[in-house]
Amino acid sequence: MLADAYADKSIKLQIWDTAGQERFRSLTKSYFRGAAGALVVYDICNRETFLGVRSWLTDVRALANPELVIILVGNKNDKGDEREVSYLEASKFAQEHEMMFLEASALNGDGVEDMFFKCARSILSKIETGQIDPERSGSGVQFGDSSLRRMTQRTRTRKKERSCCF
Repeated sequence: MLADAYADKSIKLQIWDTAGQERFRSLTKSYFRGAAGALVVYDICNRETFLGVRSWLTDVRALANPELVIILVGNKNDKGDEREVSYLEASKFAQEHEMMFLEASALNGDGVEDMFFKCARSILSKIETGQIDPERSGSGVQFGDSSLRRMTQRTRTRKKERSCCF
């Protein structure tokens, strides 16, 4: 349904990559405030990066829109023989913290496109259901064309019609 409605539409994502470096920590906090989605990435071959996810998640949740789409991504799934964080452990962590989860490989591209599509689709779904209001400052969404604005207005009209009782 949602995919069909946007099959011929362009969606532009603005992506900020800090590579998890502490020196960018103060900068990233300002980006969280205006974000609609976040990909929290760790290295499956480095347990320390997985342990750091909790800290990044705390920052994201404290500063971002409460309806922020968050996806936990385990990178380097092409190096399964060097794995320090199991798929099951990371998947369970993501579920406990109400995030989507997937693994990818930046080296060979496996799953990379999926994580961006999954994030964009989830954001669009939240717009369609009214969970994210693009007209509200700080929603992390901007209208690039009138089709998204029309969809949002239709959603609001339907919600008003359903929420009225006499």
